[in-house]
Amino acid sequence: MTDSSVIDIGVQSILLATKLAAPILAVSLCVGLLIGLLQSATQIQEQTLAFVPKLAAVAITLVICGHWMLDQMVAFTEGLFAMIPHLIQ
Repeated sequence: MTDSSVIDIGVQSILLATKLAAPILAVSLCVGLLIGLLQSATQIQEQTLAFVPKLAAVAITLVICGHWMLDQMVAFTEGLFAMIPHLIQ
């Protein structure tokens, strides 16, 4: 196992983590921004008002994107298992 292969696996794992987190973070950011604008316009400063819609939006995003996320993780893991014979040499 060379240094370049370790770095390559590390880069691939960081890119996968970023790709998997992006939909959840983007939805949470957008919902938080919309709720923040709504709270500023109405001057209602209730913290649970921001938490509950974000929680629901993240849950819906996981339901919609969960299959794709799982496919990505399984493909990455299968790729790592397939690389084991080449890494041992």
